[in-house]
Amino acid sequence: MSVYSKPILNLINELSKLPGVGRKTASRLAYYIINMEQSDVDSLSEAIKVAKKELKYCSICYNITDKDPCDICSSTKRDKSTILVVSESKDLIAIEKTKEYNGLYHVLGGVISPMEGIMVEDIRIKELISRIGTSDDVEEVILATGFNVEGETTAMVIKKLLKPFDDVKVTRIAKGLPQGADLEYTDGATLANAIIGRNEI
Repeated sequence: MSVYSKPILNLINELSKLPGVGRKTASRLAYYIINMEQSDVDSLSEAIKVAKKELKYCSICYNITDKDPCDICSSTKRDKSTILVVSESKDLIAIEKTKEYNGLYHVLGGVISPMEGIMVEDIRIKELISRIGTSDDVEEVILATGFNVEGETTAMVIKKLLKPFDDVKVTRIAKGLPQGADLEYTDGATLANAIIGRNEI
């Protein structure tokens, strides 16, 4: 027999499906939600529904957006000669906050990780290659995947696949980022230096 009533147990089970949320945290969140004002619960529920319904992937860079193309891809003020490649949209946000980069992006939607069954075809590398192959503007591709094993592997695979494009320089952010660092949690100054001090590979 469970110590929780069925509605609470269902809520805990759903919350525990979120990344980084264990059973204890899910339980605390569940009781917090239960004690919220009904109007606040309704607002939270509506915000989730609207986000899920209205957000989509940009058909060019695959960033999460509410319009297609996204504001970055459709902007006439962005430098279209550079594409900075990131693993996830949250990494794009981290780089945008530095205000040190004014080019375009490509969001892979993950990194190569054979241990987790994620291979080259499971992330948007093919779309990146196609995008570069059909553009006359791209002069540099900046690889900004993480500095863990998966991020490094992904960067090396992309570098190899871009080798036929002789007129496209491939660089890798490096300066100031420690081994295993995630872009999302790196402070703005360090991340800005990593972009400015990128190296050709």
